[in-house]
Amino acid sequence: MNGTLVPKLSTRIGKHWVLWYEKSNTYSVVDTQFKETLDRYFRSTSPIDFQKIIHNGHTQSDRDTALKKIKDYLTACNFNATSKRLLHIKRDCSYRNIKVNYVINSVSITVYYDSERVKSLVHPQIENFKVDESEGAKVIFDIYLADNKLYLFKNEVCLVERPKYEFHFISGKFVMHIINEIHHKKESDWIGTFHGSTVTDNQTSILFIGNSGSGKSTISSLLVANGYYLLADDVSPMLADNKAIYYNPNGISIKEGAANVLRPIIKDFDTLPVVDFNRSKGPLRYHSCPKPPKNYYPCKSVILVNYKKDTETELKEISIDEILQTLIPESWFSHNEKNAQSFLNWLSATKFYKLTYSENNTMLDLISKVFNTQANY
Repeated sequence: MNGTLVPKLSTRIGKHWVLWYEKSNTYSVVDTQFKETLDRYFRSTSPIDFQKIIHNGHTQSDRDTALKKIKDYLTACNFNATSKRLLHIKRDCSYRNIKVNYVINSVSITVYYDSERVKSLVHPQIENFKVDESEGAKVIFDIYLADNKLYLFKNEVCLVERPKYEFHFISGKFVMHIINEIHHKKESDWIGTFHGSTVTDNQTSILFIGNSGSGKSTISSLLVANGYYLLADDVSPMLADNKAIYYNPNGISIKEGAANVLRPIIKDFDTLPVVDFNRSKGPLRYHSCPKPPKNYYPCKSVILVNYKKDTETELKEISIDEILQTLIPESWFSHNEKNAQSFLNWLSATKFYKLTYSENNTMLDLISKVFNTQANY
């Protein structure tokens, strides 16, 4: 069979296998039965040979279906990853209408925006790091909108060019480069940036994931109000070398639906910076939080968050497939094999939970118990 379709890495976690396909940088979760069938397929010399191997107890129709399922699966897992495109676009200085200086982790950064609307893409998330003057900025960003396209430049090099409606690519790339600068890292140093919020008790950390509106930001805000530290909101970067999540300076993004819960516990809530660039999501408020004592912490648990009104609060362990169905689609992962192996190693040593909640105090007690438990492993 075609050996180029074989997953480059595989790890068994509980009753499932996590496979990594290098060609597409794709992670796939399969059960043991499917993994055994896949192994038989790759041991076969031809499709006919594979059908002979699975002959016992199966009709010809069953064997044809099994063969098609394997072929379709491998085709989906081995699509060509989009190659990185170098953007040879010259920066236009005429869009430098607004200049803002920041100092984050002692790193001086200057950002030029063309308008208040474009400024609202990233500034409210890091507004508390603004300074009046910054001498000798290490890095200079330009972000502007021209001909309905958004552009992001770093030290005159164009990093991203996207249609206006794909603004999240701009803000995501900007955050990644800010993280690189303040931690003195390169993009190739990271396992990935997880779409989730990470909170620490100054010993270990927990990554909270979930769909939009699931309650991640509410949980983060409540934990911060109860003595914990926000390590990263929305974009949680994990380093390959130590498999720890690093500090992301962005504030917590709060949707209007959480306002009634958080207004009483966040000082001057109604004066928080507001972003209204994405009209479909509505306005977001950004709550700046105290920086944790350290820049990074080991992450030993992932909690899939699911807020349900008037439901009983429950925390239970779940399998890896439920976690990766939510974690993978909106996260960025390194294409480096060594980093991919580090990710699989981290998954093997991590606990996975699903939290369904509606009542905050019970929810906080359960999360506190997770922190106490993981301090011992």
